[in-house]
Amino acid sequence: MTHSQTPFRLDRARVREAVVSTLPTASSPPDDEAVLARFAAGAWTVLPEPGDAAAGLVRERLGDVRALTLLVDGAEPAAWARALDDPEVARLVPDALARWRPRLDAERILAAFSQGATHRQSLLTRHDAEWPGALDDLGPHAPSALWVRGDPAALDTCGRSAALVGSRASSGYGELVTSQLAGGIVGRGFAVVSGGAYGIDGTAHRATIASGGTTVAVLAGGLDRFYPAGHDELLQRVAGTGCVIAEAPSGVPPTRWRFLARNRLIAALASATVVVEAGQRSGSINTAGHAAALGRPLGAVPGPVTSGSSTGCHRLLRDYGAAVIERAEHVVELIDGPARESPPLGGETHDEVRVLDALSTRAARTVDDLASRTGMAPRDVRAVLALLELGGRVVERASGWSRAPRGGTAASLGA
Repeated sequence: MTHSQTPFRLDRARVREAVVSTLPTASSPPDDEAVLARFAAGAWTVLPEPGDAAAGLVRERLGDVRALTLLVDGAEPAAWARALDDPEVARLVPDALARWRPRLDAERILAAFSQGATHRQSLLTRHDAEWPGALDDLGPHAPSALWVRGDPAALDTCGRSAALVGSRASSGYGELVTSQLAGGIVGRGFAVVSGGAYGIDGTAHRATIASGGTTVAVLAGGLDRFYPAGHDELLQRVAGTGCVIAEAPSGVPPTRWRFLARNRLIAALASATVVVEAGQRSGSINTAGHAAALGRPLGAVPGPVTSGSSTGCHRLLRDYGAAVIERAEHVVELIDGPARESPPLGGETHDEVRVLDALSTRAARTVDDLASRTGMAPRDVRAVLALLELGGRVVERASGWSRAPRGGTAASLGA
């Protein structure tokens, strides 16, 4: 190795150029040691798949730079074992090398940095002040670094945040509840974390931005191309007001496995996870599982028992001890603990008051009639009715909807 080369057998000037091009804005120019550390951390976003525990363990034992140097030098398992001095970790190395070596290409790693710079990304590592320490709770499954579009300082807000996640095929009910929850917790100083997908995720991001709050989107593929493409404009707005992050470098496509791996980051980043609407096989149930494994508070929004879109939420409530979430106050209690005094019963949202005022206890009214009386869209009326029905405030009859008679749900069921 010549003086002009790094331990990775690359020209030092090229490595420095790659690293400096993706520095977070507030970072000062790094010294030679910091350049090597940042480059190695970025390389470890290229070599393994997200969440590779073997990569996490060897990096933890040896450091990013030494682990990468051994890989570049073509060290055999016996050499790794001597360096690690840990038989349990060394046992993982042979299979891990078979996974990493096909991606060990200097130009491929340098391209991750150059494409990151082209798409206005910064590389965030554990040595940066903006690094979200909550990710370290993932242990060996934690990422080596994060690629960020937007302001990395927005990640500081994740210390008081909720992940609002749910089905891509969301209903009007799910979107209304998501908007109410997001707006409510933003008004109480919380940020919102989600996955940028269609449905509940997108609604959570939009509602947060509309409420003047900070939202963080966690994507499964590289940030050179936002996914889904239909959310490009929305994710640009998220990056403009908060940030969009990924552990995968530019050029890496989102795949089913990477979506599942991405979910662990959402669960780790947020102070609590709330599943708003989810079917039995929704990916958000996977996020909930990660939250539970990390010991993060978990909540779920109940839905109509006739709706397949809420069966996943009901399973979380029934079998996994998720807290029932109906309003923003419940999300705050999930994170901060219950308030000293319970809020008064009978409080309704603005939309609920409008619908209740348009209903009669005697004459049943159709959704279209209620939409005309309230000035609301029919889908929003249906969503509000579903919430009111859960609370026993309204009854659906053959000819339409009416207020529940005084005496509550039991009386209305017998009407």
